[in-house]
Amino acid sequence: MRAAFYETNGAAADVLRLEDIATPSPGPGEVRIRMKTSGVNPSDVKSRAGLTRKIAYPRVIPHSDGAGEIDMVGDGVPASRIGERVWTWNGQWRRAHGTAAEYVVLPQRQAVPLPSNVSFEIGAGIGIPAMTAWYVVDLANLSVGATVYVPGGAGAVGFYAIQFAKLRGATVITTVSSSDKAELAKRAGADHAINYKQEDIAAHVADITGKKGVDAIIEVDASANASAWPAILRPHAKVIVYGVGPQATIPGSFCLTNNIDVRFILVYEMPAADIDRALADISKRLAEGRLVHNIAMTVPFADIVRAHEAVESGKTIGKVVVQI
Repeated sequence: MRAAFYETNGAAADVLRLEDIATPSPGPGEVRIRMKTSGVNPSDVKSRAGLTRKIAYPRVIPHSDGAGEIDMVGDGVPASRIGERVWTWNGQWRRAHGTAAEYVVLPQRQAVPLPSNVSFEIGAGIGIPAMTAWYVVDLANLSVGATVYVPGGAGAVGFYAIQFAKLRGATVITTVSSSDKAELAKRAGADHAINYKQEDIAAHVADITGKKGVDAIIEVDASANASAWPAILRPHAKVIVYGVGPQATIPGSFCLTNNIDVRFILVYEMPAADIDRALADISKRLAEGRLVHNIAMTVPFADIVRAHEAVESGKTIGKVVVQI
């Protein structure tokens, strides 16, 4: 099969190779997926560059997210799954071979049925972004009438977090850095999009909430944003953190005296019960056509280096998909 891989950390153009390697076969409880698309996430390019973790295997086929069709099953998996359209999650977490290949073998649970009304391109962008967004919104325990602040509403996770929050009946405040990103966040359902480069976030939040503060923050970067929490949160609020730099200074005294519930999460390590609920709800919303998606760029397999560079640039607004 044709696969993209790297054998050392480094720049995409220096270390990513596209070559023929052995085609895998599924073992017990596994399925083999003939990949149609593979999604590129920031975590994929950071891992390849060696910024978040050093290469742990002699050869790594990157990417956790993707979509395709099951073409072979292992012992214990119903033969009826052959031919099924699926999307993947955690494709390269704690394993060497991810979705940037013509075939990937995964435990059958990680091959989730893709509704017929959802394209393979969209399927490649569901895994990490949508599951993270679902998880953080669920942990925020939002109810009808709650107000939630979602920094970075035009980002992959923020875009879906806005939607899951709106599905729970919440009012969503988000921040963006341009008018284009504001329009994108509003397309996801944001009630208020604040340009943080031009406007006072705390003043806007105070005006929107009647100076009460928000019920929850879905935090994309605690290292950069935690100092603003006291001006935004009401007492007894929640902060669900899914992004943080190597070090973060948390306003401890404020959080203590106001009983702020701060929770850090990593989507790769979701508890099994939460995974089951996430998959069920995301699948339901996809089938109903209730989710909006944002594919920024689709490139052929031969241009996988360009895909990685586009994600690393930070200038691409939306999901980058590799067409396998």
